[in-house]
Amino acid sequence: MQLTLLLIVSALAAYGSFRLRLLPIIGFLLAGVLVGPGALGLIRDPELISAASEVGVMLLLFTIGIEFSLERLSRIARLIFLGGGLQVGLTVLAAAGALLAFGVGAADAVFTGCLLALSSTAIVMKLLGERGETNARTGQVSLGILIFQDLAVVLMVLLIPMLAGQGGGAAGVLLALAKAGGIIALVLVAARRVVPPLMEVVARTCSTEIFLLAVVALCFGTASLTALAGVSLALGAFLAGLLVSESRYGAQAMGEILPLQILFSAAFFLSVGLQLNLGFVAGNLGLVLGAAALIALLKVLVTSLSVRLLGESWRTALPVALLTGQVGEFSFVLATTGAALGLSFAGLGERGTGVFIAATVLLMAFTPALAALGGPLLARLPSPTPAGIRAAGTDATGEDRRGDGAHGLPVADRVVFLGYGAHARLSARALSRAGQPYSVVTRSPDGASELQGRGAPVLIADYTRAGLLRELNIESARAVVIADDDPEMTERSLSVLRTVAPQVRVITRATSPEGFAGLQALGAQHVLSAHKEVAAGILDLLTPPEVTRAELSRHLAEHPPVTLSATQRAQCEHAAHNAGPVTPEADVCLECVAAGDTWVHLRVCMTCGHVGCCDSSKNRHATRHAQGQGHPVIRSAEPGEDWAYCYEHRWTK
Repeated sequence: MQLTLLLIVSALAAYGSFRLRLLPIIGFLLAGVLVGPGALGLIRDPELISAASEVGVMLLLFTIGIEFSLERLSRIARLIFLGGGLQVGLTVLAAAGALLAFGVGAADAVFTGCLLALSSTAIVMKLLGERGETNARTGQVSLGILIFQDLAVVLMVLLIPMLAGQGGGAAGVLLALAKAGGIIALVLVAARRVVPPLMEVVARTCSTEIFLLAVVALCFGTASLTALAGVSLALGAFLAGLLVSESRYGAQAMGEILPLQILFSAAFFLSVGLQLNLGFVAGNLGLVLGAAALIALLKVLVTSLSVRLLGESWRTALPVALLTGQVGEFSFVLATTGAALGLSFAGLGERGTGVFIAATVLLMAFTPALAALGGPLLARLPSPTPAGIRAAGTDATGEDRRGDGAHGLPVADRVVFLGYGAHARLSARALSRAGQPYSVVTRSPDGASELQGRGAPVLIADYTRAGLLRELNIESARAVVIADDDPEMTERSLSVLRTVAPQVRVITRATSPEGFAGLQALGAQHVLSAHKEVAAGILDLLTPPEVTRAELSRHLAEHPPVTLSATQRAQCEHAAHNAGPVTPEADVCLECVAAGDTWVHLRVCMTCGHVGCCDSSKNRHATRHAQGQGHPVIRSAEPGEDWAYCYEHRWTK
């Protein structure tokens, strides 16, 4: 019942936020306050909420890790260790120094400084994502500081018992840090050596169920491994995302995991609201508001100074400081641990924990409003000099990204193929010869390897995901060709595409009269019949007027559907049922291309059009295919050869 209530409240909060034009984060926080024990008391199972919220933080950090890579992370190493180190160190020193000046004990002062040094990774990265600034300079600097904060948690967990007169001393700290460093190093080695080939094996099953389970297992497994070393689960999940980003399947993993991430992130923000006791706030309103204001002021000033010391301009320092001006979710854990050991927030005794939680929840709720102050404040600053701003279209490292879309795939004014079957292959090669740019989104590792080998832009991802199509800005494409061989997948892709880009020109194919009518009803402008030469029809629609029909016919003649002659059909009973015509799926052996191998000759399967290498080649993929699929007849795919072969009757001509 508690889980059901959690889901209902999340859905209502999301809808209410939409109607009131609030950020979903604020809606979830307010909903948590309303249904929590301090108000209506509908949700009373703290363990359930805590577990769901922890999963939400993990999945959020996992998706952020997927968007990065080890190379990109190495570029912001200075932001992590210098920027993050300055922010955490100066915050602890400033908070502890101010409290010591007011007579607070040293242990409570340092403990309070540790609590205030952390910011909410979940809230900051969610806001950056909604504003499209994850890869902007503000996002890069914020992420660097947040990563260091997660690393600093390891030391704080060990330091708090020592402040209370317990713990293993300096030797215990050094041992724990060494163990954490070893686990992180192991994860990074796995990113290069283990995960990419593992993801290849999983992706080749073409099963969304297996792929999703493998990705979730990798996320939770890596996070749990790092937690054993004392590193936060959130940082472990971020490292797991980095593992996936080193393979070719980051976009596909993002599409699969995003619905889960949204669900559990809602639980996290609700859980924060649940911790606010309205009765306590009403009885200590002045103290809570004063604490929240002082915390925000301290953090904004210290973080601004830290970012400026990095050499960044005020136009970066101020937005970063306003974004990270709240207190992080892990501080709740540290506060509970410290209170159990006799430490208190700001030396306030038993009231300290309540004041800290109330002030933290208020700051989290007002973070979007605080971050929005950046625009008006920056408008008052003098315009930056030309040397102080990056060229339009460059990213945080100064690299030109104007030719790339989301996930590095160019889409604007191009033909985009969703799926890469036989007809798409033929059409793509013809477009290439005609000088027409195209991009491909496919779920096939072999097809992607072929395209990468030719230098063509390709993304391995599930193109039935609306989020992916929005990120690609598919509406800017010149035309979209849905070329999936599965009729059900074609309809699903078209249905999702029309919700994202209702005006984009769509070309697809139908395998039956019913399918033809269904695709037209879903909004496809051009539905090609299975009885018509599909590749020729696609080319007719997409090629410019200056490319003559004779040129297209000449290209199609070089890659025609293949058949068996009447003489060959008469020689073998299997040939009569496998006479063709079939369209060769490629003009290469895709399995050899994927493995980085070469071949001697090519053979085409007369049952399905599979193209594989001959028995004189290293891998003998044609024979493997015939034996594995039970397809008896192959034909030579070499120019000028028309002989065929039956594996069961072993005949040739």
